[in-house]
Amino acid sequence: MFAPLPNRTEERKMVNIVLVEPEIPHNTGAIARTCAATGARLHLVKPLGFDISDKMVKRCGLDYWYLVDLSVYENLEEYFAKNGDGNLYLATTKAPMAYTQADMRGDVTLMFGKETAGLPEWLREKYRDRCIRIPMVSEARSLNLSNSAAILAYEALRQQGFPGLLQTGSMSQL
Repeated sequence: MFAPLPNRTEERKMVNIVLVEPEIPHNTGAIARTCAATGARLHLVKPLGFDISDKMVKRCGLDYWYLVDLSVYENLEEYFAKNGDGNLYLATTKAPMAYTQADMRGDVTLMFGKETAGLPEWLREKYRDRCIRIPMVSEARSLNLSNSAAILAYEALRQQGFPGLLQTGSMSQL
């Protein structure tokens, strides 16, 4: 079951998306665009499989980069030293808990591993009770990283009541 939505008058909560050693510039660019559209913060943990100024990263993020609150870290130790591990959820296909079971109503950090290997085993073991997965058929290895980040970011925002985001559109503009 989904967690109840908070009162919309609550203060804005923060969604942090952490990419640990991302390898594909297209994915990072698409995730940056999701961060720009949602107000989520983007954290990149080196080594990166590309140069952050890579044209593919920029192209996928379109002209939204000025909206992205971006931080880059040399390694996981630096990331945790600066940010801690409060309300951390690790996205992994190996998790026993579905993301819908996670309480993301407060400030939340969603951590994703590199495309070819996921998050390191030691990290998954350390935060075993904070590992979540996106349900899928058993024959599929995983979803695309940028799709996974968007799914989990929007679940967190849904649980928070979509604070600060437009709630309606105008059909008259079609």
